[in-house]
Amino acid sequence: MSSAATNGNSRLDWPTELERTDSTNRERTTKFDVTLGNAIKDIKREMDRLDVDDWRLETAMPQRKTDGLPYASAAEPEDPGVALRWTDDGEDYAIACDHYTRVRDNTRAIGLYLREKRKMENRPVTTGQSEFATARLPPANEDAIAAPPASSDDEFQEEPHEILEISPDASDDVVKAVARRKSADVHPDSDAPDVEEYKRIQKAKDAMLNR
Repeated sequence: MSSAATNGNSRLDWPTELERTDSTNRERTTKFDVTLGNAIKDIKREMDRLDVDDWRLETAMPQRKTDGLPYASAAEPEDPGVALRWTDDGEDYAIACDHYTRVRDNTRAIGLYLREKRKMENRPVTTGQSEFATARLPPANEDAIAAPPASSDDEFQEEPHEILEISPDASDDVVKAVARRKSADVHPDSDAPDVEEYKRIQKAKDAMLNR
């Protein structure tokens, strides 16, 4: 399944049902170690796995005429927001993120959100509704907001082994060694400190050691 082609303008068509993050409250992050191109590929992979009828990714970046996807090499737009819309079994869905200051990071956040929701959907646990029910848009004649923006940090956490970039069954020695190496680059006393990333690595290490 490929993204539906859209026009080539650079104006973000944000879902009217979803709130925007004030530009003064957006955060710059270094926790997503991925290029925009690969972040887009991850979303495409998730859409293919979900086998949706149609989908499109919308940003304020110039879009390719062939598939409507943004040019990954384009300059960062003033509006970093990213919106993903799709249709499945006649129902329209939309999620969006503008929590971060860069298109790449908002795109990655959406991809991680999709992956976690898909995993939950596939687990053998019965719930009252689909994991994607909150992303379903209301019919045109309804005013209720059915989908919250995908901008919460808690929804986009990667698995511990993915944060450390190691195998899920890596030995404790490997976990400790990799965590030590990655922590050194962002340690509060280093030349380029990143306290949040340091804490993230330590939590991932602890989770791996307590398996």
